[in-house]
Amino acid sequence: MNSQLLVLASTSIYRCELLKRLQLPFETAAPDVDETPLPDESARATSIRLAQEKARAVASRYPDALIIGSDQVALLEGQQIGKPLTHDNAVLQLRTMRGKTTTFYTALTLLNGKTGNMQTGVAENHVTLRHLSDNEIEAYLKREQPYHCAGSAKSEGLGIALMSSMAGDDPNALIGLPLILLCDMLRRENVSPF
Repeated sequence: MNSQLLVLASTSIYRCELLKRLQLPFETAAPDVDETPLPDESARATSIRLAQEKARAVASRYPDALIIGSDQVALLEGQQIGKPLTHDNAVLQLRTMRGKTTTFYTALTLLNGKTGNMQTGVAENHVTLRHLSDNEIEAYLKREQPYHCAGSAKSEGLGIALMSSMAGDDPNALIGLPLILLCDMLRRENVSPF
């Protein structure tokens, strides 16, 4: 088994908690990457670019490590939806999303600092929100305050009550880290959680 250090290029508590599920020792490092989409960049392409940039951003600090970069971008009716950051923005997002299906692209990159080998993949999840009333939206936001989550809802918490359906490659990806994809990538680097 490979004994390379594993580094999560993220300060997200959600990604950190997900990675702990694999029971592998790891460190975290802030990637300090501008997450602004490029003009005419698709949501899928944005997620891939940012996952790769996050992994590369910490590579100089961990030249011998396996570095995990991940990013999530939501797409609704051709428009990218980011983190709302404020209550008012979250209200607008959820009002726009109610009764509709949003696609969440969660890109994952595993960069081997020793060899330079970079693996990248994307997990897609499709989430349909219920026809929510303004009162339901307000009540949800006051209780959960998901202002740092793309699409303003946490499926791992009360946000699941907002959803009428969910389908996709990996339920963990919706929370922020596609663990099924990560396990495949780690195996290709001779790392197993077993």
